[in-house]
Amino acid sequence: MSRQASSALSAPARTETYDPRYEALDLWPTGTLLDALLESQLGAVASVKAALPGMEDAIAAALPRLQRGGRLFYVGAGTSGRIGLQDGVELIPTYGWPEERLVLLLAGGDAALFQPVEGAEDDEDAARAAMTTHKAGPDDVVIGVAASGGTPYTCAALACARAAGSLTIGLSCSPDTRLLRDAELGLLIETGPEVVAGSTRMKAGTAQKVALNMLSTALMIRLGHTWRGQMVDMRIVNAKLVLRAHRMVQQLTGCTEDEARSALEKANGSIKLAVLVCFGFSPEEGSTLLRQHAGNLRAALKDR
Repeated sequence: MSRQASSALSAPARTETYDPRYEALDLWPTGTLLDALLESQLGAVASVKAALPGMEDAIAAALPRLQRGGRLFYVGAGTSGRIGLQDGVELIPTYGWPEERLVLLLAGGDAALFQPVEGAEDDEDAARAAMTTHKAGPDDVVIGVAASGGTPYTCAALACARAAGSLTIGLSCSPDTRLLRDAELGLLIETGPEVVAGSTRMKAGTAQKVALNMLSTALMIRLGHTWRGQMVDMRIVNAKLVLRAHRMVQQLTGCTEDEARSALEKANGSIKLAVLVCFGFSPEEGSTLLRQHAGNLRAALKDR
């Protein structure tokens, strides 16, 4: 065994370490076991608070790039990668984020969504090739997620994107890691050892989910995809969302159900435009007003 490999084994990431408190875990009563699991999950959520100042800096740095039309990348491997993909893909229906401005990179590709792909998370060449293929540039925002903070695929992707001028944000659940060093902005959410040693789908996964939800939601709010706490860029893709859109337009404008339905028809399903129609604008006037204010409904209404 090489000295480097020996060193790696002797100093695992904090998320990989063993907590002796749980040595007899399999012998505990089920109620006690569930209490311990819940306690660990609550602790994971609480650990996100320490990263809030860093998240605020990341949002401030990302906004001008995205306002200029930059893309949002999510990069990861295994559980961390799948959590990142989930956060990213949900921005499309929830906030109307353009599909062409979302890049989701999972080590091992689509096959890794459903089963492990041997060696994928160690393949730095594949990460660099993916970044080169997608031509990451100065207006792009690249978020890399790794519980251990040392996943080679994720670290290499961020290093490549950073060299290309992209804003790189690294989210690690272990301190003093390569990911935090390789990223321009490193976010440490220290979750410590897992109840089941090394099972980072638990505490680390929960903390990652919370942090990414907060980061992306704050970005979407700052980019004008909400108004008065409503998802006014929501894509209407099923019957449930049709009814939600009707209620939303009614709540936001005080119109009747029939008026909301009519406005949405005139607006071709755009909730923002339907709101303006209810306030007396023609669809053409409303579309022009939204374009003039980069799609920001609050700014458009203030200008009216």
